[in-house]
Amino acid sequence: MAKKRDTGLHCSFCGRGETEVLLMLPGLNGCICNDCAERAHEVAQEYLAQARSAHVDDIDIASLPKPDQIKEFLDQYVIGQDNAKKYLSVAVYNHYKRLAQKADDDGVEIEKSNIIIVGPTGTGKTLLAKTIAKMLKVPFAIVDATVLTEAGYVGEDIESLLTRLLAACDYNVEEAERGIVFIDEIDKIARKGDNPSITRDVSGEGVQQGLLKLLEGSVVNVPPQGGRKHPEQKMIAVDTKNILFICGGAFEGIERKIAQRLNTHVVGYGAGNHIAKVEREKLLHYVAPQDLRSYGLIPEIIGRLPILTNLEPLDREALRRILTEPKNAITKQYTKLLQLDGVELTIDDDTLDYVVDKAIEFKLGARGLRSIFETIMIDVMYSVPASGDKAFRLTRDYAARQLEKSNFEMLAQAQ
Repeated sequence: MAKKRDTGLHCSFCGRGETEVLLMLPGLNGCICNDCAERAHEVAQEYLAQARSAHVDDIDIASLPKPDQIKEFLDQYVIGQDNAKKYLSVAVYNHYKRLAQKADDDGVEIEKSNIIIVGPTGTGKTLLAKTIAKMLKVPFAIVDATVLTEAGYVGEDIESLLTRLLAACDYNVEEAERGIVFIDEIDKIARKGDNPSITRDVSGEGVQQGLLKLLEGSVVNVPPQGGRKHPEQKMIAVDTKNILFICGGAFEGIERKIAQRLNTHVVGYGAGNHIAKVEREKLLHYVAPQDLRSYGLIPEIIGRLPILTNLEPLDREALRRILTEPKNAITKQYTKLLQLDGVELTIDDDTLDYVVDKAIEFKLGARGLRSIFETIMIDVMYSVPASGDKAFRLTRDYAARQLEKSNFEMLAQAQ
């Protein structure tokens, strides 16, 4: 290997010459080598982290968005579900007030009220969480409970839930300790049954037991890079006392538990079929903590989720509004996509009605709207940009033909 030619440059920090280091960065009145630059970066990062921890901004209650303002923001993105929006808006506002609380002489300490949201798939649980995260002034993280297992088994440890919250605030522990965590798919860790089995339920009751300390409030050692892939890393101690937890789950089949408690029948004959169907769709409105216990959540974890609310199943009118009204509605997204190619998209009203009818037929909820619309528009998005057309009209007949030649009709036959 050819030796470096000595040009007389020396590091202004360590004094080494250019031939003694890998890289020399010249400046206006001096130079710095790659080793000194790396050390300077490490020192600067450590100092900035300490400075951020020491200067976490206090929350001013007067400048906070009020519950009605939070709900108004949610209305722009999520159609319906007014009851759940009110619960979320009040919970977030009270969380702010608890963080802003000063030590008073009266001894009254505001405790946090974690939330659990029950609702069928495709009704907007995750969308509510993502939307409310856009306007928060505290760190917010969405995590999935399906990957959690007991310690020692393949999967994620319970403490890894807080890893994403730490990442959201650049590992500022003091800021993370006043954040909000949305735990999705909480129903997937329900106890599978009371019967003994030769196989352990490593993603069920054991995970719920591990969640207790997080929900109640305790100091938890969090692996910053994920616990099992980097066992040599230094743990970060996080106090969860002021972290608000919002849990959401579909709880598929919980209607039967509610019906048993209310002593109602969800199956009938003749004229009773229609009444039974209507009642079944409204049963989630009567969900209670004892129904969650019957489903498989342990009493201790239910007690640490004192606020219970539900999302209503989406009816035809709500699905129709979801297609066009939200800021990020699927029709607005496709209009924007084609506008970027200089094409104006026009959608007939009866086409939207057809998409809604198919979503109801396939029982896919709001997610089904996007799946159906994507299937209808795939040929348009493939051919129109290169065709030179300036406009495209999406008719009901075209939409029907696109679905007929796709696999979507197989879904209808499978119902």
